Amino acid sequence: MNETEPAPRLSISMVHHNGLLALDECMASLLQNPPSCSYEIIIVDNVSTDGARDMLRSRYPTVCLIENETRKGFGENQNTGIRASRGEYILLLNDDTIIHEGAFDCLVAYLDSHPESAVVGPRLLNGDGSLQVSCYRFPSPLRRMFENLLFNAAFPNHPIVGDHRSWPHDTERDVEYVSGAALLVRRSVIDRVGLFDTRFFMYAEEADWQKRMHADGWKVSFCPSSVITHLGGQSSTGMKDRQFCEFNRSQVKFIRKHYGVWGAAVQRVAMLIGACLRLAIWGTLRMAPAHRAAARKQLALWSRLLRWWLGLGPNAGLSDL
Repeated sequence: MNETEPAPRLSISMVHHNGLLALDECMASLLQNPPSCSYEIIIVDNVSTDGARDMLRSRYPTVCLIENETRKGFGENQNTGIRASRGEYILLLNDDTIIHEGAFDCLVAYLDSHPESAVVGPRLLNGDGSLQVSCYRFPSPLRRMFENLLFNAAFPNHPIVGDHRSWPHDTERDVEYVSGAALLVRRSVIDRVGLFDTRFFMYAEEADWQKRMHADGWKVSFCPSSVITHLGGQSSTGMKDRQFCEFNRSQVKFIRKHYGVWGAAVQRVAMLIGACLRLAIWGTLRMAPAHRAAARKQLALWSRLLRWWLGLGPNAGLSDL
């Protein structure tokens, strides 16, 4: 990176830890559908062992490559990328994404025309072209209770208990927070609210970050005209034990940070109630041949959740915190 060059309008920051093919496909799509404004690409290599560093140096020499010596969490790595960036706007982008035509320009244009918005997120698609939910409501003890008692499933569009899972993500709107897989943020807002909280190793860091932006008076927005495919979106049924534990640890940390010990206690009760309720429901549905395969997967998922929230594992569950 030449420090004497004018600062670009847009900085694109990615974190990479193995998965060379996905990174190469992401870079190819990015260069095929680049932003029309000036931009830079920063990639923080998180101790990968797949040859990504050599590939980037040989095939994409203009990329600013930062090489970690020890593995760090997502938020800490993105903090490194943000510190190295120079753009007015910073796009945080997963390295397992495919950029569609005009995706960058739509996001930049949105923030240009909406000065009240700190962040804007694109419409995310799964690899098969189906919608990937990317807008969420903030976790809270009360929301955890609503979810686990199935209120949100019964009233998906209710302004209090509902969520965004039934919304087709086809209109511009302000939301509570957007997925960290792809989001555009103003540098001026980061200067006000700070970087990611590095106590979150993986998961919930973007929710915490955007909650702090809301507290500072900013809006978070969604722009469906910007489309990006995110190949890595997965349900909790497909999570390996380490990912599963990190996800649940981060949920506890978020509630403790924003709602205190009593909020975390309500969250735990809600999760235990929800696990028991769903085990009863899916245990009953398993008797019907048409639901047997789905019930088997759901029983395994909720059994694992119940064990974790009881502190029985995997990896000692809550006792790890």
